[in-house]
Amino acid sequence: MEDEMIVDLYWQRSDLAISETNQKYGRYCHTIAYNICGIDEDAEECVNDTWFRAWNLMPDHRPAILSTFLGRITRSIAIDCIKTKNRLKRGGGEAVLALDELEECIPGGINPEHILEEKELKKAIGSFVSELPQTEKMIFVLRYWHVIPIDKIAEKLQFSKGKVKSSLFRTRRKLRAYLQEEELC
Repeated sequence: MEDEMIVDLYWQRSDLAISETNQKYGRYCHTIAYNICGIDEDAEECVNDTWFRAWNLMPDHRPAILSTFLGRITRSIAIDCIKTKNRLKRGGGEAVLALDELEECIPGGINPEHILEEKELKKAIGSFVSELPQTEKMIFVLRYWHVIPIDKIAEKLQFSKGKVKSSLFRTRRKLRAYLQEEELC
């Protein structure tokens, strides 16, 4: 079923919308959630929560690209899931490691001034990533959007692990310089 038809089903509040979404994007969303959570059961829960959140968001929002819309929801839910679990017990995990790597580039803290800066930051990071050479962009997105482990990225792109690490290091350094230039860091 085409994405427009699926979105129309959400707008019509048809139960068929969720089964069609699951059929078309279930594996995609599960992969995103699993790469972040690392546990199949948590990934399944995140995917189910994605369908629920999409159901609630659709009447107010008509997504231009359904896969991106669902991927963003899944990613957000999965990150919240690991944050909750890590509050209960401190441990490793690929998502925590990936977010820690970016921490040095991105300012943190929660206060009213940061809410406005967050929007500017998202726009700046999107602009930065869009200007990267294709290989750097792929590595960066696989690591920090899909939260894929470095060794899996290397395997997928047929690069050495060292090349992937070096690329990520250089890209983070460029991102930090770019954000400082934009006065966002």
